[in-house]
Amino acid sequence: MLQKTYPYYLANEPVAANTDLEVTDKFSGEVATRVAMADAAAIDKAIGLAVEAMPALRAYPPFKRQAVLEHCVKRFRERYDELALALCIEAGKPINDSKGEVTRLIDTFKVAAEESVRIDGEIINLQISPRANGYHAYVKRVPIGPCSFISPFNFPLNLTAHKVAPAIAAGVPFVLKPASRTPVGALIMGEILAETDLPKGAFSILPAHRDGADLFTTDERFKLLSFTGSPAVGWELKRKAGKKKVILELGGNAAAIVDGDQGGKLDYVVERLAFGAFYQSGQSCIGVQRILAHASVYDALREKLIAKTKSLVMGDPKNEKTFVGPMISESEAKRLAGWMEGAVQAGAQIVAGGKVDGAMFEATLLEGVKRDTDLYRKEAFGPVAILERFNDFEAALAQVNDSDFGLQAGVFTDSLAHAHRAWDALEVGGVVINDVPSFRVDNMPYGGVKDSGLGREGVRYAIEDMTELRLMVMREMW
Repeated sequence: MLQKTYPYYLANEPVAANTDLEVTDKFSGEVATRVAMADAAAIDKAIGLAVEAMPALRAYPPFKRQAVLEHCVKRFRERYDELALALCIEAGKPINDSKGEVTRLIDTFKVAAEESVRIDGEIINLQISPRANGYHAYVKRVPIGPCSFISPFNFPLNLTAHKVAPAIAAGVPFVLKPASRTPVGALIMGEILAETDLPKGAFSILPAHRDGADLFTTDERFKLLSFTGSPAVGWELKRKAGKKKVILELGGNAAAIVDGDQGGKLDYVVERLAFGAFYQSGQSCIGVQRILAHASVYDALREKLIAKTKSLVMGDPKNEKTFVGPMISESEAKRLAGWMEGAVQAGAQIVAGGKVDGAMFEATLLEGVKRDTDLYRKEAFGPVAILERFNDFEAALAQVNDSDFGLQAGVFTDSLAHAHRAWDALEVGGVVINDVPSFRVDNMPYGGVKDSGLGREGVRYAIEDMTELRLMVMREMW
């Protein structure tokens, strides 16, 4: 179970300033724990101490950064069950998914430990003309400076890890605002980081209300803002961020194409589609929202997918048999139910699921959804998927691109030509062949285009954003 209270972390130290933030068990609705909340003064102090930490972090060698990350890996393994249960309670995430996220947390820190000692530079040949004869150039990467991180509620361990682990590897101090609905995992991470010898001010983890946390965005002492969350909030933060670099990992309404050559593999395809659409109650920015199936396999796929959707167990996320737990809040379930009802009123048909009870939303499949409805155009961020047919592969690609979002897409096909055509044509950050767009490994470049964001995560790519190139030119002397 969770502790009764959790402190926040200010400049590496736990501070039990108050117990103002109630964290609920998302299944029962009861208060599970209370967490200290940071005010503007605490945030300002954390930023100042992060600035002061820069000289010590510059002198903190890569092998020590690696040791910190390896310590985290060891302690996460030791506290595996505690982390999984905390995630299950605070996020309502089914326990099997919670365990999977702890595994990914460990993977992300392992990759960062490896990358921390290979942040290399290069030698540049300047002798492209006679005037540069005798000159040599060298480039290295240096820490960008204090970073501001804002993490979301849906993957409160791993998406936080994708900011924190690269920061430690790169040698940058950071101030993190975890999602107020799911702060516990980040605070356990802070407790483990506090066991290391990171220089004072290297990290602060400060839960704070959104309306009191403007400094995370506007303070010019930060040199980078990395935000993961909704598009509406992300683009507004970018507008307010000023001169600092901004990395945005935002939403999507990801599509999966099932080509006409998949008839013999439909059982596998259906398993993956059901997983991609409904795991952790569909609250994933790369969850499968739109399924485009070729007319030749549509009817068989539809029948199998309906049966699979109806078979998914919904209930208490602490039960290992549960696949669909609660959404993060009753208000989010009501919002999605309204979109679903609007689609039905416009002519769509619910072919599986559709029942809503509080924050519990059945795994739901619809067909005949009009393309101008909210359910089609916007990010559902819940356990709802849309099924539609196509006849022409090029038309299906165009249909996927008919979206304000472009995070990832999946294509099930045996055609190498179709795979490469999808890679060329789809306006997304990543194309996954023969699996759902929900697939992610933590060392790959991950991010989107259009309203889905700016920049890429994945440890090495995040390190590149958290460091700057510094050039030295040397002239030979005679």
